[in-house]
Amino acid sequence: MEIILKYFTGLTEQQKEQFASLSGLYNDWNEKINVISRKDIGSLFEKHVLHSLAIGKVLKFRKGTRIFDVGTGGGFPGIPLAILFPETNFYLIDSIGKKIKVVNSIAQSLGLKNVEAEQIRAEEVDKKFDFVVSRAVSDFPSFVSLVRNNIKKTQINALPNGILYLKGGDFEDEIRPFSKRIFIHELSQLFDEDYFSTKKLIYLPI
Repeated sequence: MEIILKYFTGLTEQQKEQFASLSGLYNDWNEKINVISRKDIGSLFEKHVLHSLAIGKVLKFRKGTRIFDVGTGGGFPGIPLAILFPETNFYLIDSIGKKIKVVNSIAQSLGLKNVEAEQIRAEEVDKKFDFVVSRAVSDFPSFVSLVRNNIKKTQINALPNGILYLKGGDFEDEIRPFSKRIFIHELSQLFDEDYFSTKKLIYLPI
């Protein structure tokens, strides 16, 4: 929890309580369902929560923004972002029902009124959003083609609507088709921890 307070000042008491509650909630669920890798659960705040919140360092979502979290798994990046931006609406999906069960339970336990989670495939979703977020669920070109029609034309944020994609490793070949339009944020410039040395946030305006 301290690692969140290190990088995010000005949190309300409710937000602090919600972030602090994540550890117990995910540990409890991980004993029933393997939502997070067993080797990673001890690094929940660094590898999952803070990693998700990198998006909030790059863009502060305005009130009424609609976010589509594709392949959310156990609720990342959607749940941490929903805590950080209580006036932004989040729609979290995953094709695996037991993971959505966990997400709904955690959102309810935290009192998050701005989260809707559903077991559904992205290609079945016909709603429109300001931004699509994800933590590398597929290769980037496939992801873009999958969700580009879900992005609204009207703008209400400081950055144009588009895709915010958390990814690690070498992906030069994947982004080459978009090289003239894409923005890459090195997470090592946002966070000091070694874990983020190879992590990046890809932003593609649509």
